[in-house]
Amino acid sequence: MPDDQPPPQPPLVTRPRHDDGQGAVVAERKTAKVEPPRMYQVVMLNDDYTPMEFVVLVLQEYFKRDLETATQIMLKIHHDGRGVCGVYSKDVAATKVELVLAAARRGGHPLQCIMEAA
Repeated sequence: MPDDQPPPQPPLVTRPRHDDGQGAVVAERKTAKVEPPRMYQVVMLNDDYTPMEFVVLVLQEYFKRDLETATQIMLKIHHDGRGVCGVYSKDVAATKVELVLAAARRGGHPLQCIMEAA
């Protein structure tokens, strides 16, 4: 089932009632099992040009990380080539990716940010 569609409603179950002689029908809705939304991780990719300080500022501003946590994530990106900034629902993750990319463009940096299924 695609992520952007609401879950289908369960079918109505009808049962005839015989107690009043009128042929009345009672409709009941079965309870559907609802799965939690799929989550996505926002990942920043390392490059050789974006200043480390800029990455830390982006992590603080858009991912609400404190200085120490932002610095740890930045170092992971620097050493491993990528780092997870956070895990969110699909729409929130996509918005955060766009915010980071826009900030990087405004700052003249080639910073790349992607989202992946968690």
